[in-house]
Amino acid sequence: MTGANRNSEPLVPKARALGNTEQNWCRAVSSGTGITVLALQMARPPSQASTLHKILQKLQNSHPLLRSKLCNNPTNKTLSFHTSTTPQVHLKFHDAKSTLHLLHVLSANHNSDISPAHVILEHELNSQSWSDPNTFPCNGINVMFASLYAVSDTKSVVVLRFHTSICDRTTAVSLLRELMELVEETEGGRASKGIKNEGEGEMGIESMVPSGIAKKTIWAHGMDMLGYSVNSFRLTNLKFKNSKSPRFSEVVRLQMNKHHTSQILAGCESRGIKLCGALAAAALLAAHSSKFSPSDNKLKKKYGVVTLTDCRSMLQPPLSNHHYGFYHSAILNIHTVKGTETLWDLAKNCYMDFAHYKKMNKQFSDMADLNFLMSKAIENPSLTPSSSLRTSLLTVFEDPVLDDSNRIQQKIGVEDYVGCASVHGVGPSVAIFDTVRDGKLDCACVYPSPLHSREQMNELIDNVKRILIDAVVV
Repeated sequence: MTGANRNSEPLVPKARALGNTEQNWCRAVSSGTGITVLALQMARPPSQASTLHKILQKLQNSHPLLRSKLCNNPTNKTLSFHTSTTPQVHLKFHDAKSTLHLLHVLSANHNSDISPAHVILEHELNSQSWSDPNTFPCNGINVMFASLYAVSDTKSVVVLRFHTSICDRTTAVSLLRELMELVEETEGGRASKGIKNEGEGEMGIESMVPSGIAKKTIWAHGMDMLGYSVNSFRLTNLKFKNSKSPRFSEVVRLQMNKHHTSQILAGCESRGIKLCGALAAAALLAAHSSKFSPSDNKLKKKYGVVTLTDCRSMLQPPLSNHHYGFYHSAILNIHTVKGTETLWDLAKNCYMDFAHYKKMNKQFSDMADLNFLMSKAIENPSLTPSSSLRTSLLTVFEDPVLDDSNRIQQKIGVEDYVGCASVHGVGPSVAIFDTVRDGKLDCACVYPSPLHSREQMNELIDNVKRILIDAVVV
């Protein structure tokens, strides 16, 4: 075959079957959990649709996974990624009139005063594009959708929505930084760094776990799954407000000033723990006090905390933060709380328990067990209290996002942004997406409504903030 003939051959999209974790996210997304959203509030006019479209094309050229489609094979009922050779950007533009109408309709469902950007964020978290794989079009469905909302003549909101199987938090953070660099570049700023991503999306996390460290006997698998199952019935949950009505995800923010943030981080460092331990402990104490009065201080209750850890550096071969996909794994710990503990004592216990299990490689050895139990909870909601699909009280991340991009944000007009994922299907009562932004702690706390109410969650998060501040104010 000649070179000319080879060059004239049509390029065929790459395809591979989803790994077990990715398959599990497809089940979770069908239930309402696992829609990742990145929303940016811009001090810019909404007439930037063509520029945004070109920037997203550049991102897709750099990251093959972003131009993939989820395809369902009805014959053998398997899901696969089909990665196109060309960008597949679908940008939906909402003019000022349609945005105003949408905000009017959505705000009617809220009893609180939240910003237009916040309303749009929650709307996108609950915009389900992947509800049933059996209804996917024959050529598949995109894993990324983009929207531009005109809030006024001078302000807009840009939203990117992803299927979580291709977008863990590390991916979202890396994508945000690349996006802002590309915006700066289009406005005459310094050129963004080219990112090479050979092999991106070609393997799921299970295929990259180092040999031997995830091995477990059938007996050990059985015992661990039995332990997880039995313990789940013993876990205490937040009070459920409405377990019957259809659910959707809502968000509250936990924000702190630089002074308190630096004190909390210093307190963690001096004790050899990470911020996730302090956040988990404060949430446990706040949840316990919301259910039990001080007179019940001898009443011990068990709570589940899931800590998500980025496994990229531990895989074989190791991956960079610019390698998009889902490469986090979970470690479930159960903590007994009386309510009389100090924040720092409980924080140290929370973090040390997690660190101990991580050292034992539980994030790899229990991956299959937790995936299996998660899928069974989705298929059988009655296995969970009040059919709530709650698998733990809380989900936190091992490491916070450290954001020092304030200069570029101001230059390109980013007033605020939030990145988080939906949890109204299977999952925790609250998932904390923590960022230290310009030295200030900023957490997006996502919860299932009306299983929990906004009033209830605002009270809980206010108590978390108070507990953290009280622990560092002398």
